[in-house]
Amino acid sequence: MPTDESSRVAVVTGGSRGIGRATARRLARDGVAVVVGYAGDRAEAEAAVREITGAGGRAVAVRADVADERAAAGLFDAAQSSFGGTDIVVHAAGKMGLAPVAELDLSVLDALYRTNVRGTFVVAQQAVRRMRDGGAIILFSSSVVGLAFPGYAAYSATKGAVEALTLVLARELRGRDISVNTVAPGPTATDLFFEGKDEETVSALAAQPPLERLGTPADIADVVAFLAGPGHWVNGQVLRANGGIV
Repeated sequence: MPTDESSRVAVVTGGSRGIGRATARRLARDGVAVVVGYAGDRAEAEAAVREITGAGGRAVAVRADVADERAAAGLFDAAQSSFGGTDIVVHAAGKMGLAPVAELDLSVLDALYRTNVRGTFVVAQQAVRRMRDGGAIILFSSSVVGLAFPGYAAYSATKGAVEALTLVLARELRGRDISVNTVAPGPTATDLFFEGKDEETVSALAAQPPLERLGTPADIADVVAFLAGPGHWVNGQVLRANGGIV
């Protein structure tokens, strides 16, 4: 793996919006070249690339269904052809669907599983096969896995699967100097978080942490940037970046 930050390359899924976009900007600010992976919103992905390149960074946007192994491979193909390889993989793409267990449409469960579980596994598989030694893989869970909010059973179950994968994958990468960690944000001010929530619900969630505010995408991006950095001793962990919610 290159030791010079300006020679490192990251693939960031879900990079067109929210936490993924903030992470792409943060890594680019550190000198990392970024492949901005997106599912469908080309305009937002290209806007993210313009933000990065306008600030002097290097980035390209690539469309990919993360649950499709051929499409996911295309993210790494782009990293190779545009920047010479992959050193960091940040899998921020995800889907949310909320309903009590008794009322959940099973097609919603299938969609959550496909993106959050299969998609994570596919991206992790491609990362292991394609990235250079000495890098970092950062996956995403959610603090709702521990908080056990009613209505979040299906979503929490898919994120629990990501947490189960984390340490196993870290151990499978013994000898390659590649760390694997998962970030589990608490309530964070993204479009996905605000969707379907009234002002009272948002205020109640913001009041839960001792820091008494919602997280921001930049808060989470800073955590990712730390985990993506070379030479640290954090591996196989789930880091609950949630402002102190138990």
